[in-house]
Amino acid sequence: MYKRIIVFSLTLGMLCLSTFAWSDPDPLLGTWRLRSFVRQVAATGERYNQLGDHPDGYLTYSPDGRMLALFVSNEQPRPRNDPSDEERIKLHKSMLAYGGTYSVSPGKIVHHIDIEWDGRRVGSDQVRFYTIDGDTLSIKTEPNKSPVDEREGIGILTFERVKGSRPQ
Repeated sequence: MYKRIIVFSLTLGMLCLSTFAWSDPDPLLGTWRLRSFVRQVAATGERYNQLGDHPDGYLTYSPDGRMLALFVSNEQPRPRNDPSDEERIKLHKSMLAYGGTYSVSPGKIVHHIDIEWDGRRVGSDQVRFYTIDGDTLSIKTEPNKSPVDEREGIGILTFERVKGSRPQ
């Protein structure tokens, strides 16, 4: 009798867990709009806006395990024609872009980079620590050299979910 109750209880529990997992897809899925990108310098603790006061960009996680990131500075030049060499340098230094696959564990996501704006991180794994509060995604990077200014530190990024982007 007790064995049946235990088996029934375990079966019911597993059904509830599988239903919960089925009804609540990965909360990272969808598109997130960049709201802030703060850099904290390791040596001094100094914080500054990596891509200006009002950066723009998107971070997307798809159900097929791929991700894309594109971030630009609000100070990015806007050439009217073909950019000059000087403008091209400023354009290059005012953006970040990469893509690849990703893997998730509680509170941690790893971006496996297979394409990038300047190629330095292709083939690398970029570890990120995240929290989600409603429609706000907060990400902290592992300590690394900034691809924009080469200073050692961490990135602290805040995103807002793009409405309607979460797969149902």
